[in-house]
Amino acid sequence: MPGMIPLYDTAAARALDANATGLPGGDGYVLMQRAGQAAWQHLLQRWPQARRIVVACGPGNNGGDGYVLARLALQSRREVRVVHLREHVPRTPLAQRACTDYVAAGGKVELFPEAAFDADVIVDALFGIGLSRAPDENSAALIDAINTQSAPVFALDVPSGLDADRGSAPGRAIIADATLQFIAAHVGLHSGDALEVAGDIALDDLDLPLAAFYGVSPAAVLLGRRALENWLRPRRRNTHKGESGRVLCIGGDHGHGGAIVLCAEAALRAGTGLLTVATREKHVPVLLSRRPEAMAVAVESDADLQPLLDSPNVIALGPGLGQGEWGRAMFNDVLANEKPLVLDADALNLLARQPRALHDAILTPHPGEAARLLDVSTAEIQRDRFVAAKAIAEKFGAVVVLKGAGSLVAAPGEMPRVIGAGNPGMAVGGMGDLLTGIIAALRGQGLSAFDAASCGALLHSLAGDLAAQEGERGLLPSDLLPHVRMLANP
Repeated sequence: MPGMIPLYDTAAARALDANATGLPGGDGYVLMQRAGQAAWQHLLQRWPQARRIVVACGPGNNGGDGYVLARLALQSRREVRVVHLREHVPRTPLAQRACTDYVAAGGKVELFPEAAFDADVIVDALFGIGLSRAPDENSAALIDAINTQSAPVFALDVPSGLDADRGSAPGRAIIADATLQFIAAHVGLHSGDALEVAGDIALDDLDLPLAAFYGVSPAAVLLGRRALENWLRPRRRNTHKGESGRVLCIGGDHGHGGAIVLCAEAALRAGTGLLTVATREKHVPVLLSRRPEAMAVAVESDADLQPLLDSPNVIALGPGLGQGEWGRAMFNDVLANEKPLVLDADALNLLARQPRALHDAILTPHPGEAARLLDVSTAEIQRDRFVAAKAIAEKFGAVVVLKGAGSLVAAPGEMPRVIGAGNPGMAVGGMGDLLTGIIAALRGQGLSAFDAASCGALLHSLAGDLAAQEGERGLLPSDLLPHVRMLANP
């Protein structure tokens, strides 16, 4: 499907490497030389004026890739130095061979901490995908030394110290300006801490034949802009508003009316045909003056809400809901109904206090709300976002959008999807309210819960990126609305 890139975990990456070596004519050292050559070419393209290159090599095959790059740079008449810890002499046969070839070409090897780092580019070839724990004291000191340099840092395969499966850094990690993945895209490089430390991410498949991928399954898929084409198609010419979905948005307790307004506007811009908003009476005039297309209804009790629950084909609950008596009444009435749901904000907090299996729901927690749903710390959620999203989905029998850097979409029995868009400017109150409305609109237009959550999260993040072209700082949720409409019509 267009716009979907497979992401592989460490076990799969190792299997691909083994498959490539086991094919007729396969040779592990040839593959290592391809990796080193690809890295050298990437370095030349990004930093063509670089003359002084320092390569920090570890003891394994990632270090071997670094030795190959160092040799190629040396042969291109660059000033090259390899730096490693005393205990990081090459340990694998391939790394030993690459080191021997580098030294035979006249290459220099220096020990840290005596080595200097004056360079135009520093190459990180310390650990790659092989490290899933915090680096030891000496390795951490070397990582810190690299991170304090003014020269740009180029990571081979994975920034050292980053867990390539979880996307978190259990200790010190290289902060790279660019990372070149080899063979296959790594699942952990596209969410959480990875987006803080990996810099610009690229992939070189090293001309691996398709046969090497047989029998190796990805762990997730990364969604790019073209993925919208899978779900957003032109409407029938002979259509009517009912075919575009009937959405009911519920929220906006006293003092929180703006949240439900943003949710309603987003649902309309994402294409819902009929929109009803159930909110406190004092918020109705504001909503109608700002968005007259919405059918605003004053709801002060569950008796007021009941007549509204029959007509919608999806209900969005949570923006500005609160956890007081009014919010609890709305929550209990809606969850007693078996309509498809999108739950956010205080609806999630109420669900955390009253856990139950859900009939047909999409949950959209940020890490703090996710922590409450699982009764763990936020740090534990961020330590392994993939496991957390899966655990919430299984606990509640629902689709989950775990928001944050590299938002994740998970559902029972489905391969997780990673949203390949979004930016730090979107970390502002009200962004989640937009997402709730967008997803509800798409669910109402006939997408499955998993696809509505995936499409909605991608649409929302892409709109945020377009809006952020004028600057991330000061980005407002309402700035996204024109872009939501444009992107919803690919």
